Amino acid sequence: MKTIRNLRRILSRRAMRFARGPRRLRSARPRQLRRRLTPAAWLAAPLLAALLLPLAIVLLRSGPSPAPPAPQATASPAAPDTAAEAPQPEVSVYLSQSGQIETLPLEDYVSGVLAAEMPADFELEALKAQAVAARTFIVRRLRAGDTSGVPGGAADVTDTVSHQAYVSRAVLERDWERGGKSAALAKIRRAVLETRGTVMVYKGEPITAAFFASSGGYTENSEDYWNAAVPYLRSVASPWEQQITPDLAVTYRFTAAKLIQKLGLEQPAVPVSGRQGTSAKLKKLAASSLPAKILSWTAGHRVKEISIAGTIFTGREIREKLELRSSQFTWSWRGSEVVITTYGNGHGVGMSQWGANGMAQEGSTATQILKHYYSGVSFAQVSTLLKK
Repeated sequence: MKTIRNLRRILSRRAMRFARGPRRLRSARPRQLRRRLTPAAWLAAPLLAALLLPLAIVLLRSGPSPAPPAPQATASPAAPDTAAEAPQPEVSVYLSQSGQIETLPLEDYVSGVLAAEMPADFELEALKAQAVAARTFIVRRLRAGDTSGVPGGAADVTDTVSHQAYVSRAVLERDWERGGKSAALAKIRRAVLETRGTVMVYKGEPITAAFFASSGGYTENSEDYWNAAVPYLRSVASPWEQQITPDLAVTYRFTAAKLIQKLGLEQPAVPVSGRQGTSAKLKKLAASSLPAKILSWTAGHRVKEISIAGTIFTGREIREKLELRSSQFTWSWRGSEVVITTYGNGHGVGMSQWGANGMAQEGSTATQILKHYYSGVSFAQVSTLLKK
């Protein structure tokens, strides 16, 4: 055992010398060493070498130890967006065809309105502007507890254009998600998500976010259509839709008899005659006795007042009685018919949807679009307006 201890010390010293560097390493004398070792030592040598070799390697690598490798980063769920997860107000919608009431979260309702009110192939920024307008409309009603126009006041709003058109959840699932329009629906939901909770306000209150399809170049002052001046519903130029709106100009034709009937005018007297051709005489007489003259125009370049056979009508009255697309129109007689050509589509107050799309095509953001069509508005969050 003494010999084994001697051998351990010898090999340990040699390992230490090897660790200090090659210049201080002395050559071994194998013959002398072999003579000094006993047979037992030779038997133990392999075991000792196996034990001491790791020690030499460790000593050779002496110095500052490298830092342990950093643990591999593991994928973790994104932190929840507290704003997105906040409870939403609910909206109850009267479904006009079934008479049922659908209740759903606010943002889902806005998606249904956007699907009904604006083509999904419009620019994303135009869709976002429409989403904010639709959300503002319903938040104004919710804040005021307004159920006007709803049968029996049983819901917050209807699904018709009397309020805002709306596509129900069942129809979205059937005709959009499973009907080949899933990409369009995803785009609509993106527009809603990217404007989540945002509404337009004027002096801290949600605005009447009126909108319509297209103008003939200008929007309308509110008082020229609704007899009430609203500071943020001012006439502004809207030239963007002129080149992109399909059927911007539409022509209608009415016989004199039809015109008299629709406008509620008195039938002109016709001499009694049993001869053929009385109908033609009636048409000529009606045409000559129904002179029309536009008396004034609005700031939005629409007909403000028009005189027909001595009766004065507003442009809105003519539009509604004759079921025209717009109150921006021209009027002329051609033979026995009156020819009316309209420009644009809708009442003309607030945001032009085709104009918004034209602005977006030229690079305008949803904010820029909304600030153009709604004068002097700012933005607020639903959570500050509908506090529970």
